[in-house]
Amino acid sequence: MATNDLHQFDVLVLGSGAAGLTLALDLADRYKVAVLSKGDVSAGSTAWAQGGIAAVLEEGDTFEAHIDDTIRAGAGLNNRAAVEFVVERAPAAVEKLVKLGVPFNVGEDAAHPFHLTREGGHSHRRIVHVDDATGGAVQRTLEQRAAAEPNITLFSNKVAVDLITERHVGTGGPRRCYGAYIYDRKRRRVERFAARATVLATGGASRVYLYSTNPDGSTGDGIAMAWRAGCRVGNMEFNQFHPTCLYHPQVRNFLVTEAMRGEGGLLKLPDGTRFMPSFDPAAELAPRDVVARAIDHEMKRLGLPHVLLDISHKPADFVTGHFPTIHARLLELGIDITREAIPVVPAAHYTCGGVLTDLAGRTDLAGLYAIGEAAHTGLHGANRMASNSILECLVFGHAAAADIRASDDGAPVPTPAPWDESRVTDSDEEVVVAHNWAELRQFMWDYVGIVRTTKRLERAKHRVKLLRKEIQEYYGHFRVNRDLLELRNLVTVADLIVRSALARRESRGLHYILDYPRQTDTPRDTILEPWARG
Repeated sequence: MATNDLHQFDVLVLGSGAAGLTLALDLADRYKVAVLSKGDVSAGSTAWAQGGIAAVLEEGDTFEAHIDDTIRAGAGLNNRAAVEFVVERAPAAVEKLVKLGVPFNVGEDAAHPFHLTREGGHSHRRIVHVDDATGGAVQRTLEQRAAAEPNITLFSNKVAVDLITERHVGTGGPRRCYGAYIYDRKRRRVERFAARATVLATGGASRVYLYSTNPDGSTGDGIAMAWRAGCRVGNMEFNQFHPTCLYHPQVRNFLVTEAMRGEGGLLKLPDGTRFMPSFDPAAELAPRDVVARAIDHEMKRLGLPHVLLDISHKPADFVTGHFPTIHARLLELGIDITREAIPVVPAAHYTCGGVLTDLAGRTDLAGLYAIGEAAHTGLHGANRMASNSILECLVFGHAAAADIRASDDGAPVPTPAPWDESRVTDSDEEVVVAHNWAELRQFMWDYVGIVRTTKRLERAKHRVKLLRKEIQEYYGHFRVNRDLLELRNLVTVADLIVRSALARRESRGLHYILDYPRQTDTPRDTILEPWARG
């Protein structure tokens, strides 16, 4: 191991999306902050978000209405304190983005400063947005601000391997996180990043499924690392399937925003018949879990490869004005949404569970925080409501930063042991990783998808057990690389999802199981404890 593999910072942030950059900017006045991305800095899920940010910003809407809508969408499983915490801080979070320079669409006059749209589950127009590419605008602004801060160092192509804890520094004493071992993709070596506070802002795990709207990096890295380090996780059975992902042979993960249905888009069968009114009184504006199951039902009932999302009945100027990004991209693929419907299918989209935290982002491990999609705060319950996700990143990014500042004692970080590669070699069987990756995502889609059964979950449990053994054996013999690290994390996440799904003997929100179709009277979180591994 090279002698210059040790990097020391006050705060280490794993993940460069809205959550991680928000926290970094809050601390940059006083702390040396490292922000790591395993690809390009802007390659995470934030930049892909088309919708917007939910906040009570105009007269007629109320905090209580936003809270009630969130809990209704979450099927009553939400932690009300967490929902109140986020909703009440939403307007300030939006105003801070405005001051940073995010160019939100403006409203008609001073009384209506923002153009607000409405999405599924919301009882009011409360979604502030930048056309149909809000996430990209937020990401660009936060990146530019972070790059201009001398105390923030942005690293790309750095893949987290595992967290550094007390056993790696030889101090004994209480359990604590001191940073992380990081694989540098360019130098092809594992480095040590030591810090007094470490923040998991690593996003979700939707790439555990065959079809996903997420970027390739959404492999549950932070959740898996925290679990291995001894942190509890919660509600991993609730993976949201976005109802409307483009169905196209050349493009498999292009999301068609919820806002299109909010602005009048209709879901139809190939013969032009609407079907959502038969499933829910809110029709196309029903919560995502309802819409995804309805589409899945119709596809299976009729043997369809997809259904249609149609907004062509609206004026062409309205469509191109509201959805310029989607219109331009689909036009490249030969689909003119001002004249024809869009073929769509559900796809894995958002991880509602994650690493268990409090309202300051603190985990079970001292010195370790989790924020954004990697965390389970109780905000989303059994189903995330549209446009509460970037909001969660902002609010908990600010909250965790405040806690880091308040609890920092300035104690020096002990030097962690170097990464040991003395007993491993370069792999000569890369096909094993590719095969296991494909197999894992296929059976998770088939057995642990939108509609589940106990029998399918037991089959998935058996396959996960075998894959875990194979992958761990492979990991123990060969030098790491990004594909192997992501596969290792994905099989861990798959295990957590399957175990959580088997533990919930009811259908609630995103977890719909044919053996237990009814909802129990008392909502309870599914909490998995690493010290009770089965």
